[in-house]
This record gives sequence, C-alpha cells and structure tokens, in this order.
Amino acid sequence: MNDVLSESRMLRLTAVRAALGVGDQLRAAFRAPMLRDFKRDAHDIVTVHDKAAEESIVRMLVGEHPDSMIVGEEGGVSGAGRVQWHIDPIDGTSNFARGLAYWCVSIAAVVDGRVVAGVVFDPMAHNVFSADLTGALLGDDPLRSRAAADEIDATLVSSFPNPKDTWLFGESAYEAQSRLVASFQAVRNLGSGALNLAHVAAGWADATMGFYTNSWDIAAGGFILQQAGGSIRGLAGGADRDPFHTAPDYYATGEGGDYPTLSDVMTSWSARYDASNPPPRR
Repeated sequence: MNDVLSESRMLRLTAVRAALGVGDQLRAAFRAPMLRDFKRDAHDIVTVHDKAAEESIVRMLVGEHPDSMIVGEEGGVSGAGRVQWHIDPIDGTSNFARGLAYWCVSIAAVVDGRVVAGVVFDPMAHNVFSADLTGALLGDDPLRSRAAADEIDATLVSSFPNPKDTWLFGESAYEAQSRLVASFQAVRNLGSGALNLAHVAAGWADATMGFYTNSWDIAAGGFILQQAGGSIRGLAGGADRDPFHTAPDYYATGEGGDYPTLSDVMTSWSARYDASNPPPRR
C-alpha cells in the first residue's frame, strides 16, 4: 500500500510540474491576437496554443515517465505503458480564444484503469487544484468539498446546454434546462468542465454535469472532487458506468449535496441516446 501511495504522490507532482510548465506561455497568449481553427464545426474551436501546450506537457511527462501512454485531446493516443496520461491542454478553449478568464489545464494519471492522480490548473487565477490517493489540495492546503444540502439552496455550474447538447437532444435539451433552472437556486453555463469540477471540489459551487464528454475533460477534476469528499457518477445510456472517466455522461456533487432533479435529468436524458452511435449531426 505504501508503494501505491508513493507512486500516486509522485505522479501528482509530475502532473503539477507539467501543468505549471505551460502557464507562462498560455498567460502570454491569452487576450493576444491568435490564429483559430475549428474541429467538427464553428462551435468547436482549437488554437495553435492548445497544440503547443499539449506538446510541451507530453515532453515533460514522457521525459519523467517513459513508460507512459498519452491520451491527449489534440494529439490523440500515442505510446504504451503502465501509466496513462489524460491531457486537456486548454479546457475551455472558446473562453480562452475570446478573452474570458475561465479555462484551465487538466492532466490525470490512470494506472490499472483507475485515476490515481490529477491536476487542474487555472493560470489566470493562479489556482492549482490537485489530488493523489492521500487527498486533495488547493496549492499546498488541504481541499475539502462542501455543498448545500438541498437543490433550492445550491448552484449548478456546467456547460449545458451547448450546441453539442442540442445536436444530441434537439429542443428537449431546453426542457432539461428548464427543470434544472426551476429546481436550483442558480444555474450557470461557464464553459470548462474540468474547472467546474474543481470549483465543486473547492466548495465554490455545489454540482456540475455534462453529456458526451471525453476522459480528458473529467478525469482529473472528477478525481480531485472525489478525494475532496464529493462524488461523481458516470453514466452511459442512462446506466452507471465505472470507472467514471470512461463514461460519456456524468454528474457530480459536493459533499453533503443530494439533488434528485439533477439525478433524474441526467439518467433520463442519458438514456435518450447511444454514445457509441450518436445521431447524425444536423
């Protein structure tokens, strides 16, 4: 057990160094003129800085841990090894490209199919959320999640509904949003899933959610939340999917939160599509 904890801590420190290592270049690029490109459509932005940051992160991780597989948003899957690194170099690229200071670097280490370490780094606020198997931290201080007990006293942060959600669910996405808006004290669409999870871990928000996500979006933030005392539930087709970072859909709550409307919306709408065979894009 001591070896497992020691490895987890070592992987967390590596992830933190790699994330911090791209902080200066991303801060310098933020709100400066930049070239933008698009992936699937005009809503799915990528910049040269996403790609450059991921390359820098990968060099650092593989340099310290040659026995690694990389699962990156920009570079895809490469390498082979016992440790998998799930990397989103800029989670919230649309915010980053537009000059909105709500984006982050997200890196998770997965060993034997489970997340064992992670970091979510907010370069603009200088917040470093991280976790290993011994617990969660904000900077060097212990991190503990706290959430309102009831929905009507809680704040839900997400990126829902977005163009991807209306592609999946059509107009019924707004039906789901209406239910959430009526049940929660506040609902906010902020644009970075990883940072949303970190904010729930810190007790700055009470819950978050997402549909049709990728492992690099949620692995680090979800693990940090778990280690801070909160919970994250992965879903696929409305059924539980474990481990959570392999699930296309998820919702997460801070410690002490019990939100039946959120649970019902997530399980009901997750059951409406098959992530392995989604509907054709409109």
